[in-house]
Amino acid sequence: MKLRLYLTFNEDTVREPIIWKLGKQFDVVTNIRTAEVKDHMGLVGLEIEGADDVVERAVAWLGEQGVQVSPIEQNVLEG
Repeated sequence: MKLRLYLTFNEDTVREPIIWKLGKQFDVVTNIRTAEVKDHMGLVGLEIEGADDVVERAVAWLGEQGVQVSPIEQNVLEG
């Protein structure tokens, strides 16, 4: 499965290496498509690719870290 997501980071999460941790903790490939990061917030367009269940757990984990996750409309599903 490949998902395209917008990740919104607040001032508590913007300085944390969350995308790096995502790649280390889960067997997923991440691809940053776009990013705008300021001192107090960040917006990242991210592709996450991997096994369906792993991608779902990875997305849930992002939310648990305080990152707001929003789908980009044109997700590409591979199976």
